[in-house]
Amino acid sequence: GRGVIPSIVCSVEEILDMGYVIAREKATSTFKIQNTSTLTLQYSMQLDSLSSTRDKDQQRIPSFIASSLQRTEFVGTQNYNGLSVFSILPTEGEIVAGKSQDFTVTFSPDHESLYYSDCLKVVLFGKEIAHVIRLKGAAREHPMFVEGGVPLDVPIESLAVTSPPSSQEALNGVYLIPICLELQEPAKSILLVLEYIEGESSPVPARAELKVGSIQTAQFASKKSVEFSLESPPLLQQKGFTIEAVKGTLERGQVKCIGVSWVPPADFRPDDPLLVTALLTLKGDIKETYQILFMGKVVSA
Repeated sequence: GRGVIPSIVCSVEEILDMGYVIAREKATSTFKIQNTSTLTLQYSMQLDSLSSTRDKDQQRIPSFIASSLQRTEFVGTQNYNGLSVFSILPTEGEIVAGKSQDFTVTFSPDHESLYYSDCLKVVLFGKEIAHVIRLKGAAREHPMFVEGGVPLDVPIESLAVTSPPSSQEALNGVYLIPICLELQEPAKSILLVLEYIEGESSPVPARAELKVGSIQTAQFASKKSVEFSLESPPLLQQKGFTIEAVKGTLERGQVKCIGVSWVPPADFRPDDPLLVTALLTLKGDIKETYQILFMGKVVSA
């Protein structure tokens, strides 16, 4: 007899990012798996969110609490309707030696969240995990987004439903609700850290960037473009920050990078944290405001 090792090559290495979509719309992406061995491979595609042991796995300490523990659970936000956020076709079959198979992943979020994720495993002959792909995606109710910087929120979504206060509770003064003022959602915060390397023979400015995007969608036809503007207060320049683009217009499906550079000013003291705040405003079908926290740090080479 002759022993043969099954082997495959996948066009996606580790992460398949489905990007941003409008909630309750769909996005698809394809990848290819090639059978590089000399025998026919029986495969099955398994999602962690559909695993029979998922309930047991969820009893472990969350990774954002036990940061020293290695995270092995990659299932993030799930749909409210109980259907899988990610689906894949085909789910099982055979790949003849030397041939390849195309797979289609569908991303179908039913509410807004930035933390949809799952883990897809390619299993051969029902027992050998040949490849692992992390699936991720984000959904918004409005056709615009901002990403970049250091996350300041917890990537775990609560599925608890909060009910509005009863009329009796309101009369008792338990809740104070302004009825003639328009309630505005508080500005979301994004931390942008710029690390300047000290001690190099030819030092270069520290750099970071924000991405402002407009989502490709058939909805919101009356509002085709998204406008953005980042205020540049004099304090930013005084503290050594330079912003490449402070305003612009985005068409559907377009992404704009806002580059930021920083050089420590002459009066900078390493023991004194440097933090400057500016507001980023997006105007599409609605107006959104983001609070950008610019932090400058000096690190040794």
